Amino acid sequence: MSVEIIPVRSKKEFKRFLDLEWEINRNTPNWVSPLRMERAKLLDTKKNPFYQHAEIEMFLAKKDGKFVGRIAAITNENHNKFHGDRWGFWGFFECINDQHVANALFKAAAEWLKARQRDNMVGPMNPSTNDECGLLIEGFDTPPFVMMTHNPDYYPQLVTNFGNTKIKDLYAWYLPTETALANITDKLERIANKIQARHSFRFRTAQLKHLDREIKLIKEIYNDAWSKNWGFVPFTDAEIDYLAAQLKQIVDEDLLLLAFKGDEPIAFSLTIPNINEILAKIPDGRLFPTGIFKLLFGLKKIKTARVITLGVRREYQHMGLGSIFYIETIKRAAKKGITAGELSWILEDNAPMNSAIQAFGSELYKRYRIYQYPLK
Repeated sequence: MSVEIIPVRSKKEFKRFLDLEWEINRNTPNWVSPLRMERAKLLDTKKNPFYQHAEIEMFLAKKDGKFVGRIAAITNENHNKFHGDRWGFWGFFECINDQHVANALFKAAAEWLKARQRDNMVGPMNPSTNDECGLLIEGFDTPPFVMMTHNPDYYPQLVTNFGNTKIKDLYAWYLPTETALANITDKLERIANKIQARHSFRFRTAQLKHLDREIKLIKEIYNDAWSKNWGFVPFTDAEIDYLAAQLKQIVDEDLLLLAFKGDEPIAFSLTIPNINEILAKIPDGRLFPTGIFKLLFGLKKIKTARVITLGVRREYQHMGLGSIFYIETIKRAAKKGITAGELSWILEDNAPMNSAIQAFGSELYKRYRIYQYPLK
C-alpha cells in the first residue's frame, strides 16, 4: 500500500499528531513519557512565543488505514537573520520501522521548506536549539534526563537512509556525585580560590521571588555567552519569560548560580532536578486523575539532576569560571542528597568545556546527532 501524507489542519488531526509519540514509543526501552499538556503547549502556535518568528507545518503519515508516522517542517526567521543563512528545520519525528514511511515524511518536509526558499534542512529540532534537539545515536540503555530526547534505536537508520548526513554531534556526560567529590582535589580548589580572589568575582544564588530581575540578568549573559556557538539563536524576551514560567515550577534556587564582576553579571549556571524520575511513573503523560499526585509527592524524592546550561560572557571565558561553577554545584548537590547528574548537552567540538567536565570524572555516555539535507 502507498503512504499517504496528510498536513495537520483539524483539532482531530492535531490530536493524532500528539498521540503518535506515545503510540510509537510505548514499547521503546527506557523511553520516558513527557506530559501531554506540555507537548501540546510546545506545538501551540498561539501560545508559544517561538512561533512569533517561526512557522511550522505538521504532517501525518498514513498506511493501510493507520497513522504510522509524523514530522514537522519548521522555519525560524531569527535563526536565518542571526546566521545569515536560509536553513529550514525538521523535528517531532516519529515513525514505525518502515523506510517508505520515513522517506515520505522527509520528502514532505523537504518540499514544504523548498517552497519557502530554504536551501538546507537541519534537524531534529523540537523546534529549536533552545528546546529539545538531536537524535539519540548512542546510549539507548539508560533513560533520558529531563528535557533530553530519546528514540527507538532504528531511527538513525531511517534518517540516514533518506540521505540526511551528520552536521554536528551533541554530548551528554554522566557524573556520580561521589566520583565528582573525589575529583575535587585540594589543588583544584586552591586554583579556583585564586581565580576568584584575583579577579574579585562575586557569586550568589538566584532569588526566585525576584524572578523578573534574575531573568533579565540571565538573558543578557546567555545571549552574549553563547553567541558564537554553532546553532545558537538568541532568546527573545517573550521566549525566555515563557521558559522561565515553565522552569519556575521545578527550579531549585540553590542550584541557579550567578557570578558578578563588580556590579556586572558575567556568568550563570542552571541545574534542575531530573523530573523524568517521576514522569517515568506516568507512562500515559496525563496528569489527571492520578499523575498530578505522583508529580507533587515525587519532587522531594528526586535523586538526580541535570546541569542544563552554564554561560560565561565571552570577555571572561578564558578565566576558568566553569570549574568554579562545577565545584560549587557539585557540593551543593551533594548536600541535597543528589546522587548523580547529567551535564548536557555539549557540542562535540567544545574542547574546553568537554575537558573541564571530564576532569571531574564524568563519563561520555550518550551521543545525539544533528543532521542536514541539502535542498538545492
